[in-house]
Amino acid sequence: MGTSLGVLLDEMSLDLVTHNASHVEAMNRGGAIVEGALTRSTRVRALLPSQMEGKYDMVILAVKQRETHAAAQFLQPFLKEDGCVVTVQNGLPEPALEKYFPRDAIYGCTLSWSAEQVCPGIVRVTSETGFHLGLGAYGDGGRLSEIAPIFAHAGTLTVGSLKELRFAKLAVNAAFSTLSALSGMTFYELAKKQKKRILAIMGEVFAVARAYGCEALPQNGYDLFKVFSGPFAGMLLPVAMRAYRETRSGMLRDIEAGRRCDVDYVAGAAVRAGKDRGVALPVTEAAVSLLHDVENGLAEIAPDTLELLLL
Repeated sequence: MGTSLGVLLDEMSLDLVTHNASHVEAMNRGGAIVEGALTRSTRVRALLPSQMEGKYDMVILAVKQRETHAAAQFLQPFLKEDGCVVTVQNGLPEPALEKYFPRDAIYGCTLSWSAEQVCPGIVRVTSETGFHLGLGAYGDGGRLSEIAPIFAHAGTLTVGSLKELRFAKLAVNAAFSTLSALSGMTFYELAKKQKKRILAIMGEVFAVARAYGCEALPQNGYDLFKVFSGPFAGMLLPVAMRAYRETRSGMLRDIEAGRRCDVDYVAGAAVRAGKDRGVALPVTEAAVSLLHDVENGLAEIAPDTLELLLL
């Protein structure tokens, strides 16, 4: 996702930084290449963390959330005193950054598309939604007017309440990413065949969002409260997710590669937020537990595994 965003911001003066040495080498040699819904090759300056120097006006953070603390601690010396950090991670990542950066220097941005690395230097966009971004401030938002035009360059930008933008994306990720990792199914397949489970998890996250005072959940130009809380929600799910016919969860790819996934920072974040407000999320909590069983070899990735999530 960081690479695809970097390509969309190709007219900006930026560095792409990653631990992936082969990715760095390929991008510096042949540019960053995006395939799929967006086809573009862009010359970039790619760096390993050890090659960074100087100080930056802005850091855009796109690491896995289990790497947030190490990344933030490492990046502290590279941020200008009046600089800002914009996290494009999923879940509710901003509180973890407050340990390392001033609250007013922290901003969050949600991204609507999905992407996966094909090989070093090449990523593929697996959704057909276009490029929607939601930007909000964690603190006072003093630099929001400066930051917004930068991200508007990447696609259709909504600037609003970070809390509402975060919970909108969290509702989608907690449901689709988690169930995709459990089943191996695409988001579109889930929308057609697992409507009750998808809507159960989304409904639980909606309840938490309301407990936090959210009045709307803006996503891709729609209010998810209105679209997926009414009697026609089940009919609208496949329509809304048709653009994600090829999209499978990044957590699924992590597990298949033998890595621990980020479910505790996505669906798990919704569960913790619910506990803070006295809102129970039984289906979401069971899905998180079941995905840990999959990670530990106690359950398999298969559509039938979803039958263990009782409604």
